[in-house]
Amino acid sequence: MFEFSVRTTRHSEIVDITWQVEKIVEKSGVRDGICIVYVPHTTAAVTINENADPSVKTDILNYLNIIVPWNGNYTHLEGNSAAHIKASVIGSDRTIIIRNGHLVLGTWQGIYFCEFDGPRSRRVFVEVIGK
Repeated sequence: MFEFSVRTTRHSEIVDITWQVEKIVEKSGVRDGICIVYVPHTTAAVTINENADPSVKTDILNYLNIIVPWNGNYTHLEGNSAAHIKASVIGSDRTIIIRNGHLVLGTWQGIYFCEFDGPRSRRVFVEVIGK
């Protein structure tokens, strides 16, 4: 298993981690298999989405804020219920196929770490499994 850190600088932020995951796959030597990306945090998530237009990240954050506003009628005492809900909606892991030593991603796809309660230093775990 591999691990790397992501340092976020804003309260809500989406960070492209594709290159870190690709580097781990390359280092693993696995030619065909799967790659699991996991975020062990209750107020952060990981997703796959478009990486060509940076406004997509902004749109995702803006609409998550509409769906799950920061100041809602929540009962969680820490005051970060919105971050917990957003992390649950997006999810804590993604599985990506590996073929010929590379991640199988669509032309416009990237892997994104999603911060919902930052800024913080976070961990991302990557497991590469070969056939």
